[in-house]
Amino acid sequence: MKHLALAFLLAFMCLGTTFSQSVHSDSLPAQSRHKPAQRDMGDVFNSVFSKKTAAADTSDIKDTKKHFSIVPAVGYTLQTGFAGIVSGNMSYYVDTTRASKMSTVTTSVTYSQYQQTIIPLLVDLWTKGNKLNFISDLRFIDYPSDIYGLGGRTDPNQGHTIDFTGMKVHQTVMAAVSKNVYLGGGYFFDKFWSIKAIDPETRRINNIITRELGSNETASSLAGRFLYDSRQNQINPQQGFYGSVTYRNSMKWLGSDENWQSVQVDARTYFHFPASSKNVLAFWMFDWMTFGGKVPYLLLPSTGWDDNYNTGRGYIQGRFRGKQMYYAETEYRYNITRNGLLGGVVFGNLQSFSGELSTEYSELLPGFGAGLRLKLNKHSGANLCVDYGFGKNGSRGFFVNLGEVF
Repeated sequence: MKHLALAFLLAFMCLGTTFSQSVHSDSLPAQSRHKPAQRDMGDVFNSVFSKKTAAADTSDIKDTKKHFSIVPAVGYTLQTGFAGIVSGNMSYYVDTTRASKMSTVTTSVTYSQYQQTIIPLLVDLWTKGNKLNFISDLRFIDYPSDIYGLGGRTDPNQGHTIDFTGMKVHQTVMAAVSKNVYLGGGYFFDKFWSIKAIDPETRRINNIITRELGSNETASSLAGRFLYDSRQNQINPQQGFYGSVTYRNSMKWLGSDENWQSVQVDARTYFHFPASSKNVLAFWMFDWMTFGGKVPYLLLPSTGWDDNYNTGRGYIQGRFRGKQMYYAETEYRYNITRNGLLGGVVFGNLQSFSGELSTEYSELLPGFGAGLRLKLNKHSGANLCVDYGFGKNGSRGFFVNLGEVF
């Protein structure tokens, strides 16, 4: 990429479909009948294309039905250019107890004007009583991406485009050791192949970059994890605290190119502000540190390359990269309509990276912006998130997500 251009949303459309048990309004709790009925895109679709009377609002009633959302969309982001996306989300509870955590399955297929293909499958399943948590993160990516070197002082006008295909298979199993506290581990596998620099005007630099990166990168690792999670809804948290520490040990005898380690520390907290409202003030801290050997370039800490590709709104994915990353963000989420169909957010973030040799953080890199939330599924709380973010040196653009950014 030669510069960070102004990105704009071309258009989007979405259809939220929900399969759930119908409940007569007389069976609802008294307090639910006095609140504005919550609505999502499934209700909007039914009101436009069906003559049926809108079903009673059961969004506050926990059941064991599986609730689905399907989202076809067309948009524009810094990383993808114009893109067509079909996203799907399924959520459910294994029982109706107050403490039961929501299980979710999310997937999508994205194809962009830059010939990028992105197919993730994210699974977060809880057993009865929250005793076990099974987490799967499976992804296939095939697309050009821009790189800028290492550290926080890189020039936004000195990016180079590389092309590669990648596969990610991360599987973790967590077991409860006390209320909301979990210990576990798993296996992480990442592989990138057909790596090559493709800028047509810099053939000599292309050869240097390709030689430095190599054509393939493989990391095969054992992982250990500590988790504290008092949230009940992971898709759209309204309360609670989330804290996770993940240690990854990549070893040659498991198939890695090199021996190296990493630690990720992820902490998030949510509370209603004002306390009597449904508005949420959320905070996120994310530290990503690597050590012990030569880490594959495409697995170094980098903007937008966290597990959910959500850090650094205001900058293109891969804009900053280094051996160590520090990240902090806050976001205020509020309702625009009383029925919850449309909401808004304002956010701000800071990130910092070390260079290749030094562990000193080189510069604080701010980002900020605002966005809209469109309710796709009132039962799971799944939103279509469309944000516009700003960063340093004129960086700005749209960022689209299914489910809250954190």
